[in-house]
Amino acid sequence: MRAAVLGSPIAHSLSPVLHLAAYRALELTDWDYEKHECVEAGLAGFVAGLGPDWAGLSLTMPLKRVALEVAEEISPLAAVTGAANTLVFTNGRRYADNTDVAGIIGTLRGAGFDGGDRAVVLGAGGTAQAALAALREMGVVDIEVLVRSLGRTGELSATAERIGVSPRVSDALVDPDRASAVLEGADVVISTLPGTAADPLRGAGPKTVLLDVIYAPWPTPFAAAAAAAGARVCSGLEVLLQQAVGQVELMTGRPGPIVEMRAALDAAVAARG
Repeated sequence: MRAAVLGSPIAHSLSPVLHLAAYRALELTDWDYEKHECVEAGLAGFVAGLGPDWAGLSLTMPLKRVALEVAEEISPLAAVTGAANTLVFTNGRRYADNTDVAGIIGTLRGAGFDGGDRAVVLGAGGTAQAALAALREMGVVDIEVLVRSLGRTGELSATAERIGVSPRVSDALVDPDRASAVLEGADVVISTLPGTAADPLRGAGPKTVLLDVIYAPWPTPFAAAAAAAGARVCSGLEVLLQQAVGQVELMTGRPGPIVEMRAALDAAVAARG
């Protein structure tokens, strides 16, 4: 059987390390996992060209919304968040699901956050939508979302309405000083921004748990500054692990072997230096 991770850019992805480690631990010797560069416009064609030997796909930026358009069945969680990071092919049907929400919750709890008064989410893409669902699940309702363009928040606002939260959304990211001021005093900050977009930001302090979904290179300047200020910082590596455990179960029908997957991930990160 075959599976793969798709996205753009994708060269840095460590998903193959995690899934291949799971297959070894589960003794699925005839399973393979690849990575493919794919933009939104190419997803439908890629999926249409897959044969019956494909079990599923992991999807990262920028494919989490368009994944719903190529699916024939959608899980309730993917539907309510408006984004899917997983496509599973079962009995000739394309099933979309979202393991990002559980991944974010598991990561935040592992960092010592199990609910708080105020959260700040940076960005408005598919991962930000999952972050809203995760925060709602953890009982946080005072949420601020910072973006660069209010004109690109329609999908996020729709997700917020579906899950029953009313975040305050602003374009504070156009001004790093203004955005940094919003971060001060937050119980949890989740940055879903790509690349270097969060680098100028400051403000996360000793009472804050910061999750920066970037994991390569690490630490980001944003995460390093927060750690220096006393924040508890976690990277997208833990989210990657946690959500991959769920994907393995969806694709293979067997529980993801998290111990072996974590060991393989740690080794891969160490090898990258």
